[in-house]
Amino acid sequence: MSPKQHRGEVTSDLLLDAALRLYTQSGEQGVTVTAVTRTSGVSLGSLYHHFGSLDGLLTALTERWTGRLLEQLVTALTGAETAREGIRAVVGAYLAFVRDHPGAALLVHSPSADRRLLARGREIRDAQQPTVSAMSRWIQPRIDAGEVAPLPMPLLESLVLGPVVAVARRRLSGVRDVDLDEAARILPERIWRSISADGA
Repeated sequence: MSPKQHRGEVTSDLLLDAALRLYTQSGEQGVTVTAVTRTSGVSLGSLYHHFGSLDGLLTALTERWTGRLLEQLVTALTGAETAREGIRAVVGAYLAFVRDHPGAALLVHSPSADRRLLARGREIRDAQQPTVSAMSRWIQPRIDAGEVAPLPMPLLESLVLGPVVAVARRRLSGVRDVDLDEAARILPERIWRSISADGA
């Protein structure tokens, strides 16, 4: 990497980190051009050079943390021997991400993040393909072995992550009637029953 490329990465990181701090403190309305440049110490021209717009910055920030969440899930999954253990690991990793990175988790689960990612659907899917492929490569042998029900991969993903995402969104919305540790203890077994080949 050339010194110029390195400086560019450092500048991008400063802007992204500042945007996340501001989002965590004040929500999206707190992420203004003025606040980002002041907090990061980076010039307005550099922000537009690297991201094109404030929305471009927020899109890049959403993609960064969505990618990190997916990487955390893959790491958890690939460390598990059985499909049942894999479900427990994925649920635990997802809810740990929500607990450990509340600002990033709030951003990733926000309606505006949904809109941004949907607007760039194909591009986002292509960027996430290695992670999705890693999940598929892990689960396919468990399907072939009769451990997991032979369902289409999108349905398996919905059955596994749907309940976890719902708990995360509920918690991030400010509702405190769900304890993340309790959810991490209860959900895996319930989810496992929905995807196991024998339903047990």
